[in-house]
Amino acid sequence: MSIIGSIIAGIVVGVLARLVLPGKQNISVIITIVLGIVGALLGWWLAGLLGVAATDGVDWIRWLISIVVAAILIVVYGAVTGKKQV
Repeated sequence: MSIIGSIIAGIVVGVLARLVLPGKQNISVIITIVLGIVGALLGWWLAGLLGVAATDGVDWIRWLISIVVAAILIVVYGAVTGKKQV
């Protein structure tokens, strides 16, 4: 992934991760993007380890893994910083 692609994927993954989590998360947009980028990169790496092959179209499994990883990162961030879900 390119840097611009990582940022765009991070925005999308971070927003989708916050949408799948119940309640309101007390984190900023910048933290959402950063955790989304990390979630996207880790998710794509995990998908590669699991043998999910890249396709010509949208890699739905990679995206789902990335969203789940980002959601976990958001929950962990909230627990570590004390910014729990409302």
